[in-house]
Amino acid sequence: MEQSAINPALIAASEQVFDRVRKAGAEADLIILESESLSLKASQGELEEHSISQTQTFGVRVIKDEKVGIAYSEASDAESLSWIVDQALQNATYSAAEPSERIPANAQTLFTDDSYFCPKDSVTIDQQIDMVLGLERGLLEKPKVKNVPYNGVSESTSGRYLFSTAGLSAASRQRAVYAYAYALAEDGEKNAMEGTGQVSRLSTELDIPKLVESVASLSLDMLEGKAIPSGRYDVIFDHECQISLFNVFSMALSGKAAKDGINPWREKVGQSVADPRLQLSDKPLMMDGFGYSLFDDEGTATADTPLIIDGVLQTLIHNTVTANHFGVTTTGHASRGPRSGLGVGYHQLMIEAGSAADAELKAGEYLEVTSMAGLHSGANAISGDFSLGVSGFLCRDGQRIKPVRGVTVAANFYKLLNQIQCIGDTLHWNWERSSVMPSIRFAELAVSGE
Repeated sequence: MEQSAINPALIAASEQVFDRVRKAGAEADLIILESESLSLKASQGELEEHSISQTQTFGVRVIKDEKVGIAYSEASDAESLSWIVDQALQNATYSAAEPSERIPANAQTLFTDDSYFCPKDSVTIDQQIDMVLGLERGLLEKPKVKNVPYNGVSESTSGRYLFSTAGLSAASRQRAVYAYAYALAEDGEKNAMEGTGQVSRLSTELDIPKLVESVASLSLDMLEGKAIPSGRYDVIFDHECQISLFNVFSMALSGKAAKDGINPWREKVGQSVADPRLQLSDKPLMMDGFGYSLFDDEGTATADTPLIIDGVLQTLIHNTVTANHFGVTTTGHASRGPRSGLGVGYHQLMIEAGSAADAELKAGEYLEVTSMAGLHSGANAISGDFSLGVSGFLCRDGQRIKPVRGVTVAANFYKLLNQIQCIGDTLHWNWERSSVMPSIRFAELAVSGE
């Protein structure tokens, strides 16, 4: 295994920070985020954007007398590192006591595998420029595609390093290459704009011709979209939309939201919250996902976490603070940036495949939703209510009968989990590869159309 080697300068920086912390009679952890990125965009056959950026941010969290202070700097010189310690200590004096928040006793060393997560790419920048120009050109060659206002090929390499006064040393590096496009199609007074993308670890794994066909199909198919009669329809959200919907309501899994008194499932652990066929887990160690995480932002080693099994809520996701508050053990879901306090966040949600083959999943008439508008403004994570403008296709027995636009789907997410008609037998990643789920058919949602 080729480990994520830590730059000796970062180790030296952590030692300087902790020397100053200890002299103040405090404890601390230090998070360092590094990022190198390249972004390319095409416009009318020319390269419109070619930007390169490199960032490094140091964020220290100190705890003294049960009070927490945070400070950060983008500079790594000795004076700046001393300043963030002093500023964090000062900030701590203004904060309320938080007896549950301590630096975990994680005296361990954790490294990811660079050979897998950060492979070397043989593709040159000139070849990547050809890729983004070819992406736009391929779409503009499609009949009725008038513009490709959003497009790009980009790559990023990120590093996350954690140190603590308790002896933690953890390093994780990942590389990702993206290609995406949204195409505007026009036919007389009718127009539609849809898009999607691809992600991989190597540029050679991107399939630009396939992406061109996918984006063109999404946009051109929607040109003839019309409203359907209002009523109740079975609904299948496509892979992107279904995962986005679960993301919006993921607060119901948050131990921090429960601690703050705003989680609607805060007293539901051990109770049924969904159809008994639903099996939901967080799978941080699935290596083919881009939400892979060997450790959380407190340095706790991650592991698979069953969340809903047979429809029953097993646990909320916790950092050490929320776990201490509820008298449980951290689940390895601490989330913190250099500039922020401690929160919680999942890594890679997975719903296990069900038993329904396509013939059952797509039997009869249903609405396939391929695009949603107003996802955040039209959804209330506390109540579970949502009302979203959607587009997609009216389908029958797996065949798309006609494109649909100008309709609204309204429901309550938490009730929706008990309106599952069937769960498909095949898993699908969203294009960003952040979560993996089978298709789920939800029964009789209210659709407002013509």
